Amino acid sequence: MQTEKVAHHIVNWLKDYALNAKVNGFVVGVSGGIDSAVTSTLCAETGLDVLCIEMPIHQAASHVTRAQEHITQLKKRYKNVRDTRTDLTPVFEEFKTEVSLEGDQAIVDMALANTRARLRMTTLYYHAGLYKLLVAGTGNKVEDFGVGFYTKYGDGGVDLSPIADLLKSEVYQLGEYLQVPESIIKAAPSDGLFGDARSDEDQIGASYPELEWAMQMQDEGKTEDDFTGRQKEAFIIFKRYNSANKHKMVAIPICEISKDLK
Repeated sequence: MQTEKVAHHIVNWLKDYALNAKVNGFVVGVSGGIDSAVTSTLCAETGLDVLCIEMPIHQAASHVTRAQEHITQLKKRYKNVRDTRTDLTPVFEEFKTEVSLEGDQAIVDMALANTRARLRMTTLYYHAGLYKLLVAGTGNKVEDFGVGFYTKYGDGGVDLSPIADLLKSEVYQLGEYLQVPESIIKAAPSDGLFGDARSDEDQIGASYPELEWAMQMQDEGKTEDDFTGRQKEAFIIFKRYNSANKHKMVAIPICEISKDLK
């Protein structure tokens, strides 16, 4: 990848889009992970207003520390960056008192994890409306179009997606070029939706390099019968997520009414 040229291309794309939309800049949810760090830095490079928001909900201390380190560094480097913190823990806890928490605990936990992401989306759009900003998405290509590892109408609810055509490995390359803090570069990727430090690999069962490989193999028309051992396992994991989360990756189905019925 021609990292410098890719960075400039994305920055120009972001700036042109914002100017054409007649908005002031961007709002980005900063989590302490590589995707939000790269996205917020690219937005800062446009010279337009950038609002970074921390939105903790029982967040792991390591995530909070990395997010704050990144925001501090970003504000020193770019005068157009400001930040705010919205503690959503009380909102989340109040929500839990108004809904049923009965049933299979794993299913309840997943529903609550997705609720966290949707509370954050609501917060981002509140600030976007307040300051005339666009919500910049932080999803990468593997998450958005490979395994669908995001929350529908949560972190998937955005105005534009600057890094969604980049594989995770390419996001890391951009992160190094953009001088993202080393602590974020080295940290295991995590969605932070469960209030602990579990990684994406812990949840998915495969690493991002494995998922990137499997995504490429699928594009080449390979099937699980073409592989053995760990490669076969990783490919099956990818295919399972890709199939189960297809509803996130395609347009909302519309029941079309023919003219003779109208």
